[in-house]
Amino acid sequence: MKKYISFALTSLIALSACGQGPKTLEQEVGKGDPSKKTVIRKINTPVETTIRTGAEQTEKYLSLLKGKRVGMVVNPTSIIGTQTSVDSLLKLGVKIQKIFGPEHGFRGDASAGVKIDDAVDAKTEIKAVSLYGKHSTPTTEDLADIDVMIFDIQDVGVRFYTYINTLQHVMEACAINKKELLILDRPNPNGYLIDGPILDPKFKSGIGIQPIPIAHGLTVGEYAQMLNGEGWLKDKVKCKITVIKNANYNHDMEYVLPVKPSPNLNTAQSILLYPSTCLFEGTYLNHGRGTMFPFTIVGAPYLKGKFDFSFTPKSIKGMSETPLFQDQVCYGLDLRKYDTAELRKTKQVNISWLIELYNASPKKEDFFNNKLSKEMGTIEKLVGVGDFRQQVIDGKSEQEIRASWEPGLSAYKKMRLKYLLYK
Repeated sequence: MKKYISFALTSLIALSACGQGPKTLEQEVGKGDPSKKTVIRKINTPVETTIRTGAEQTEKYLSLLKGKRVGMVVNPTSIIGTQTSVDSLLKLGVKIQKIFGPEHGFRGDASAGVKIDDAVDAKTEIKAVSLYGKHSTPTTEDLADIDVMIFDIQDVGVRFYTYINTLQHVMEACAINKKELLILDRPNPNGYLIDGPILDPKFKSGIGIQPIPIAHGLTVGEYAQMLNGEGWLKDKVKCKITVIKNANYNHDMEYVLPVKPSPNLNTAQSILLYPSTCLFEGTYLNHGRGTMFPFTIVGAPYLKGKFDFSFTPKSIKGMSETPLFQDQVCYGLDLRKYDTAELRKTKQVNISWLIELYNASPKKEDFFNNKLSKEMGTIEKLVGVGDFRQQVIDGKSEQEIRASWEPGLSAYKKMRLKYLLYK
């Protein structure tokens, strides 16, 4: 802040020397009596507006880790500056006992849905426990030699993005084993968006556990508070959490992630389109897997003649080894240049693209049967309700479909307000 004050003072002196000092900065008091005249100068110094993640504010939490054995739930998004938060905290003297990795692994080199085994991190020689392999919840044995857990993972604000499920499992394990959980919060790039039907418990799965909409409009820290506050943890246990908040952040801010949150969310465009285009996981369409543009293009061979745009999915190691329609020319929509400002304007998940492609499809009987996406499940698990498929088949309008999401969506929005850290 000192550099901003110095800059303001220097500018004011320079303007005064040139006879250009802005009068709005000065107010004369006691004009009737020269002996009592005082000039008050008001300097409007700039306010710091750079977003700082919770992890970057080490001054707020290092003291909480002193002398403790630490476990860290992390992945490649867990960074402080240009290096991982694991490497950064090790250099600051934090005793990191274990690393816990979610889907895609700690280093982020595993494809979506690929199970991961426990290992030893080659760089740090710290044991890395997989939470996307034999078990999704840390065991009592995993936590026996840990005093405090840290959760530091970038989320993208969508129900079917599995990192919030990992958060829940970690909170439950910490609660049962009486371990503290420190959450280093990060901005939600889709924080402005709260939309979609509330998950029906009948369609609870690995891509959706709690009764929240498709886009929940929360940071990880806020969601953790909701899990505790609504009694959603297993057996209604409460986890002792401390959230290190983002600085200079609110939900309406545009936030471009410094690193990709997962292998197939590799561009800012894909992250913003993801709440809408991931629904194609539940259809017989390729949505860019097997290309360098996942979640921003969508199509199928049977749409030839319906659309001019085409692409050919290939096997890409670490992203999509066996994509739907591999080595076949697909025809459909190119959303890479879609103006995402429209999403911010409407504050809605876009379901019109799915409706458009269904109406254009000559294979309507197969449209909602993705034969490769076993891990992602059906359209019902993705959307979270049982009537969406039939609504599209019956030709319901987007407005009619949206109306069926109420009153659940409005009730969620009201409930969400209780847990906001950034109002």
